[in-house]
Amino acid sequence: MKAVSFLCTPSRIRAMVVVVVILNLTGLASAQTRTETFVSIGSGAMTAVYFRVAKAICKVIIDEVRAQGFSCSAEMTPGSAYNVEKVASGELEFAIVQGDVLFSAYKGIGQWDGKPVTELRSVLSLYPELVTIVARADANIRLLADLAGSRVSVGSLATGPRITWDLISADLDLATPVQLTQLTQDQTTSALCNGTIDANFFVVGHPSKLVSNWLAACPSNFVAVSGPVVDRLTSKYPFYARGFIPTDLYHVPDKILSFGPVATLVTSASRDPRMVAAIAKAILTHIAELKMMHPALAELDAEQMVAHSLATPLHPAATVVYKELGLIK
Repeated sequence: MKAVSFLCTPSRIRAMVVVVVILNLTGLASAQTRTETFVSIGSGAMTAVYFRVAKAICKVIIDEVRAQGFSCSAEMTPGSAYNVEKVASGELEFAIVQGDVLFSAYKGIGQWDGKPVTELRSVLSLYPELVTIVARADANIRLLADLAGSRVSVGSLATGPRITWDLISADLDLATPVQLTQLTQDQTTSALCNGTIDANFFVVGHPSKLVSNWLAACPSNFVAVSGPVVDRLTSKYPFYARGFIPTDLYHVPDKILSFGPVATLVTSASRDPRMVAAIAKAILTHIAELKMMHPALAELDAEQMVAHSLATPLHPAATVVYKELGLIK
């Protein structure tokens, strides 16, 4: 039998080079046809629960939505009010928004007075955000009524906490008005401890790194949020619910009653139905993984997520998905 030669002659090398180039070009062309549509989820500041939750969502659903031609990225933003505007303008495909902020924007009240953002649509609810007030210990503030005459940081006009504060304060009958201070989140810890303010007002899912910072920086305590004003708000608005701040997460022994809205994943009515359906279905089919990604997500429940405390109508594409999954009729 004649031996077969595998010597690389110049002509054979040239032929191999041509084949490799053709294969590379073919692979490149094939890769270029597999384009992905960018999907951004607006959240909050880097240290905020919103940002961590948005990152968790993208991490657990990325493979599933990528198979359908979509990517997923958590985007840092100033928060709920900003997110509303950017979803409406199309700059954000999705965003996490505080329930009462979503309601105010959709109905055209508060800072959206006369300018309702009617294109907003809910995708699903995520977790409760409780009104959280931390006061410096020597300020002797334990209840809402104790805030009379005190200096409280409530955030700027375009933030979720400020919108919640405005709803509460409208019914809060205090002998002496609260002195409001507008600080950035980075300024609140030092301001509380050096006596510039007496308390910080926040609306947040727990645990929150910012709240932990307040409690650790100097002697301070939680303030109970209850009473007639809370009774009226929870009766009037379906997106508000009562709850206890999980003080064990902060190594604080006392139970602290509060209430708050539900964080909601939001999109626009004009958003691509395929995109909305892909994101909604992927989240619901990965609830088990999401529960382990952040403590705020530990109590996720599919049925509640698609029907509980939603301040705007569901996006039609999300409704179709939930019907297919048997979650709604």
